Amino acid sequence: MNRIKGKVRYQDIEGGIWLLEGEDGVQYQLHGGDRSLYQDGRKVTVQGQVAQDMMGIGMAGPLLEVKSYE
Repeated sequence: MNRIKGKVRYQDIEGGIWLLEGEDGVQYQLHGGDRSLYQDGRKVTVQGQVAQDMMGIGMAGPLLEVKSYE
């Protein structure tokens, strides 16, 4: 399980995708979590699993399967 800090961002590509701009310099495509996570500009810490062998439809970075966040 990974713990990643960053900022939630919305990009209007492929019908719209949600990203986490990680403080580690990596951009992750978010998958899962509830609606309150998805606020453009929100700073969060996400716990989840990075899918090494998958990409989301937007192909904007590795897929981060959200288990929890704060």
